[in-house]
Amino acid sequence: MPVFLENGTELRTKKEEKVKEPEEFRVILLNDHYTTMDFVVDILILIFHKNEIDANQIMMDVHRKGRGIVGVYSWDIATTKTEQVHIMAREHDFPLRCIIEKV
Repeated sequence: MPVFLENGTELRTKKEEKVKEPEEFRVILLNDHYTTMDFVVDILILIFHKNEIDANQIMMDVHRKGRGIVGVYSWDIATTKTEQVHIMAREHDFPLRCIIEKV
C-alpha cells in the first residue's frame, strides 16, 4: 500500500537486493601411473600459480592418495584451468586428468 507525504509525494521504500555469492568448485588432479611427478609440479606452478613447496605437497597428495585438491574456484575459472591442464598434458603425451567437484 503506497504511503503519501503531506505534499502529495508518494514515499517509496528502497527494495534491498540480495547479492548471491557465486558457487564454488574444487579442482582436483587425479593420479595415473604415467605422468611424471615433475610434470605435475610444473602444471601446478604454471597453471595454478602455486609456489614450489605447495606444488610439491599437492603432487605428493596426488601420488600417495590418488588425488590432490588444487584449489577452489568459480565455475568459469575451474573449467578454464581444467581445460588448460588437459591441453598441456596432451601436448606432452601424458594422460593426466583433472576433475571439478562442487563444494
